[in-house]
Amino acid sequence: MSDRNIKLTIEYDGTHYHGWQIQRNAATIQGFIQNALTKITQTETQIVGAGRTDTGVHASGQVANFHTHAQMSPAALQKAVNALLPSDIVIIGAAEVSPDFHARFSASSRTYRYTILNRVYPSAFLRNRAYFLPRPTINVDSANAVCRALIGNHDCSSFQRTGGGRANPVCDIYESRCWKEEDLVHFEIEADAFLRGMVRAIAGTILKLHDAASPVDQFRKILEARDRSAAGASAPAYGLCLTRVKYDL
Repeated sequence: MSDRNIKLTIEYDGTHYHGWQIQRNAATIQGFIQNALTKITQTETQIVGAGRTDTGVHASGQVANFHTHAQMSPAALQKAVNALLPSDIVIIGAAEVSPDFHARFSASSRTYRYTILNRVYPSAFLRNRAYFLPRPTINVDSANAVCRALIGNHDCSSFQRTGGGRANPVCDIYESRCWKEEDLVHFEIEADAFLRGMVRAIAGTILKLHDAASPVDQFRKILEARDRSAAGASAPAYGLCLTRVKYDL
């Protein structure tokens, strides 16, 4: 039987998980999917994810791949895996891809969205999906101007979690924007790579600069400092979602 490479597109609510990456004695997204695939294929199966989301972080467009000798169609695999997964992890797409496709290394960009509920009262439905910030009212135009200053090739060390460990802190940021939908304020960033904790640190820094004079200039100084202590505190994990992974295929 020939080896096949299967690409999965996955959505999950990360509230009850210790992130994507498999860990000993901890519930993870990767662990649940691998266990389901191993049961279905009757062979120890390992999957590779496009992004290692942290504890409490969500995804609406995570991508993973795995190699298998199983002859089930992608649609049948998708249905079988979903039947074994908890309800907060769902395979929303499955396709056979070329043998050299790699969910992480073949990706040309990833997009993360951070969401804030900016009103005077919280939401029962969004309590694990959006950061509740009753005050101050976010100036979206100002926040968007700061976001736009991030576009380009930058050393993003100021936004890397201490001990993040990525050898190359330089990221190509293709898109960065802020917009509002009723009471929700969204920050969205698309880049070729992300440092550990980067998006949450950027969101926290934008909030820190909300009332600052010349927030764009202040943000550029923080970026150029290449020092995590210069930036704001990280926004909570539950407001973050991996929304899209692009491939030049």
